[in-house]
Amino acid sequence: MKIAVDAMGGDYAPEQIVKGIELARDANPDISFQLFGKSDEIKKYLKNQGNIEIIDTDVVIDMGDEPVKAVRQKRKSSLVLAAQAVKDGKADAFYSAGSTGAILAAGLFVIGRIKGIDRPGLTTTLPVINKDGSIGQFLLIDVGANADTKVLNVYEYALMGRFYAQAIMGIKNPTIGLLNNGTEADKGDMKHREIHDLLLENKELNFIGNVESRELLNGAANVVVTDGFTGNAVLKSIEGTAGSMLNLIKSSIMSGGLKSKLGALMLKDVFKKIGKNLDYSQYGGAVFLGVKSPVIKSHGSSKAKTVKFAMDQIKQIVNSKMIPQVNDYLQSHEDEIQAIKDKVKSSK
Repeated sequence: MKIAVDAMGGDYAPEQIVKGIELARDANPDISFQLFGKSDEIKKYLKNQGNIEIIDTDVVIDMGDEPVKAVRQKRKSSLVLAAQAVKDGKADAFYSAGSTGAILAAGLFVIGRIKGIDRPGLTTTLPVINKDGSIGQFLLIDVGANADTKVLNVYEYALMGRFYAQAIMGIKNPTIGLLNNGTEADKGDMKHREIHDLLLENKELNFIGNVESRELLNGAANVVVTDGFTGNAVLKSIEGTAGSMLNLIKSSIMSGGLKSKLGALMLKDVFKKIGKNLDYSQYGGAVFLGVKSPVIKSHGSSKAKTVKFAMDQIKQIVNSKMIPQVNDYLQSHEDEIQAIKDKVKSSK
């Protein structure tokens, strides 16, 4: 297995990207990595080059660049060349912690989207607090690929999300919920009502109806679908709240006197476990579902540990053959999906 990596993408690139790749290489000797970027800078942080190939390029897509324009004009950039390696069959997956828009554009225009999918969706796994106190995961899609999402796009997210939950999360018949402002079937605007009815009509989907954001971390559904604008806002809200709560607990302990500090010392292992469960870095990267090969993006502030987890995630995705399964499903249901597209268009 080969993974093409944009070594220059992210706030701490290339240092943390290189360190993360070495962690992944040491844990997965069956994977080789192609690092695209400024070779002199990459080599500064590389301890040894075993199973790592460096492809030199001085061109970098910056976070402030207009995504589509940058992908088209900076064809020799580390991001575009990494995507091109997948397109050319020289690598099995593409990874970057760079610009979300540029990664999506490279996925669409360089690697290409799956036939039958109008727009790829960006999906991520988040923690769920089970009734017995254990920690599970749920899938949220879209979390930022498409701010202006159409009815059909969210329907497609449900199809792809189901495959991801089955192949990667090991859930045989995942429940699927539509993020809305209430659980009743008639909640939300006309777009959400239409999405609800389309999902309900598909008997192959284990659709449980609308779910509210306050219930997401309580296991409202295995897969939650929404538009990219709402999904991105919810994701950042969850991450921010988790961080704020941990800081609040720490601040309260430090200002609470000797009694609070002694109590905290006794509960040290408990707090450590909570912090680990709420650490989003352990969930790896967000996956662009709907493109022909695995495309994974990590947070711009990702460090070595997150990069390593993302590589583990990519290995699982490639080995699961999930993307070919999505292709096969869409081809076998081509007439049905086209009928839904015609129905959506006629309703406008």
